[in-house]
Amino acid sequence: MKKILYPVALSVIALYGVVFNADAEEKSCVITISNDWNEPKENEPVVLNIKELKCGFEVKSVVVLEGGNEIPSQIDDLDGDRRMDEIAFVVDMPRSATKTFRVVVSSDKKQKEYPSRVYAEMLVSDKNGKHVPIISLTIPGTSNIYNQLHHHGPAFESELTAYRIYFDQKQTVDIYGKFNKGFEIKESQFYPTDEQLSRGFGDDVLRVGGSCGLGALKGWDGAKATHIEPVKSRTETILACGPVRAIVDVIATDWEYQGNTLQMKARYILYAGHRDCEVQVSFDKPLQKEVFCTGVQNIIGSVSYSDNESLVACWGTDWPVNDTVKYAKETVGLATCLPREMVRSEIPDRVNYLYQVGAEGKTGFAYYITFTSMKETFGYKTPEAWFDYSKKWKESLLHPCKVAVNK
Repeated sequence: MKKILYPVALSVIALYGVVFNADAEEKSCVITISNDWNEPKENEPVVLNIKELKCGFEVKSVVVLEGGNEIPSQIDDLDGDRRMDEIAFVVDMPRSATKTFRVVVSSDKKQKEYPSRVYAEMLVSDKNGKHVPIISLTIPGTSNIYNQLHHHGPAFESELTAYRIYFDQKQTVDIYGKFNKGFEIKESQFYPTDEQLSRGFGDDVLRVGGSCGLGALKGWDGAKATHIEPVKSRTETILACGPVRAIVDVIATDWEYQGNTLQMKARYILYAGHRDCEVQVSFDKPLQKEVFCTGVQNIIGSVSYSDNESLVACWGTDWPVNDTVKYAKETVGLATCLPREMVRSEIPDRVNYLYQVGAEGKTGFAYYITFTSMKETFGYKTPEAWFDYSKKWKESLLHPCKVAVNK
């Protein structure tokens, strides 16, 4: 028998043409989103914890409505137990404004499809050079598969930017700059051909070397950043891919670090319409006095900005690859923003502008990374403009919209 927990759900579904399986269980709730900041918020992420909705059944699909308009959304299993954990969507919020939305969840396993505003892929090359898509890969810590992966690890993009994470002890975040907004990685696979470049495709815009690139978490030995080694195994996984957000997990097991054995997961979340990426770092047990570091690469000849609290940025020009004949130098701006309470010191090393960070007694922390390429027709053209944007970006992160669930 069909079970309706909230009768209004049927009328909403009938009124707006949202159809679930006739035997599905359903529940409807209203959420209120408030932007108390004095600036508008575009593509503001909204994330709902499904357990907190207390539906009484296993949620397998969702529809989000703003008045008479359906908002693209997605539903994600974040821990691999085959049960959905979070609902995500993005909204535009005017300054000092409040909006209401209706969320209808269902036990119907068929989630509605929307045009995706993000993309992700990981490719392994076979012996014939064919690139085979994979979702997840685990290797022993003593193995090296860096050159067997087409772009050295998972790559993911929004309309504005693209990232990749190296599958090795560096776990470096590398970047791909675009001339125009749109999607390119599926076609270019991070390495555009001459023909694609002639059509205005972007390209790799940063030579990261042994640095932290853009905001990769590193160890700290008191004088310089260190790689994530030794470990028992490494795993990189494309956990979710659209339509609203891409999620990539990077896991290191049994990392022998500062006298302890750590199980560490770095989760990268890129939302539709965003150039910035959220980094969620988690451990299997509370941290002790371990000190890590992150920041941005010190590009040769770069200029930098730091607020000496939690934001560090740089602007520089260098060749993106070792081939200095075919490729031209690229100019980029990088920025990393951390929670102030986790910053322990600010000490650069030879190749990075760094903050040293810790989270004693906690099992995790989150921070944000972002970048621009000067080739962007929609980006920033001077270090002054980039540093000004970085400051405003930090302020925006400090003023998230408030979400209230009205059951």
